[in-house]
Amino acid sequence: MGAWFDVSSTDMFQPFSTSHLLMLTAYACGVLAMFFLREQLQTNSVRLIIRWLLFLMLFSSELSFQGWAIYHGVWRFPDHMPLHLCGIASIIAMLALLFQNKSLIRLTYFLAVVPAMLALITPDLPYGPEHFRFWKFFLHHLAISWSGIFLVFSTPVRITLASMLQSFLLLTGYALVIGTLINPLTGANYLYLAKPAADTLLSHFGNGASYYVNLVMAAFIAFALLYGAAKFFTEKNK
Repeated sequence: MGAWFDVSSTDMFQPFSTSHLLMLTAYACGVLAMFFLREQLQTNSVRLIIRWLLFLMLFSSELSFQGWAIYHGVWRFPDHMPLHLCGIASIIAMLALLFQNKSLIRLTYFLAVVPAMLALITPDLPYGPEHFRFWKFFLHHLAISWSGIFLVFSTPVRITLASMLQSFLLLTGYALVIGTLINPLTGANYLYLAKPAADTLLSHFGNGASYYVNLVMAAFIAFALLYGAAKFFTEKNK
């Protein structure tokens, strides 16, 4: 595999380079395709194909990432457990795709769509397109966000205000567990409850208490927008 699968790379990620813009374009095309073809997504054959394709993208991305870290002897609990928001969203999305459970579908929608989309725009990623990790990151986050949209368009599930509030409370509870137990005990920074060193959107959230206030507000606004979008598009589709 050579340098493509190595632990390091001389090809560094460049924000909004040609390769980055191509990934963003692929994401947008996928979202638009699901929007315009949302009625076709409800047919059994199309839904089945996309459902398993997304599941395989999610599963193979997580498995290959863990395998890469273990192979090179760099696996560490603070860095490689799927405990970030996108990691948890990926696991919940796989379960929702497998079991088609309505509660899991609603939770996937709220946890997966916006965080993965924002990660695609400002990735916390050192590797360029000549490295395996570049493709793992983008394909994984494409599949995470697409899964949330696909599940809502392809199944007869209603996104309610109660489900929005429930998802927000579950996320808040999860953040409290991560922030008070997991991160302090392991030295990790899961959910980026401490300001990340990389230049991402979180870099503009302030410092100290204002950072946490802005995190909570941003999450609630994102959930509210997702709720509004689901109400508009699903009712329009009926």
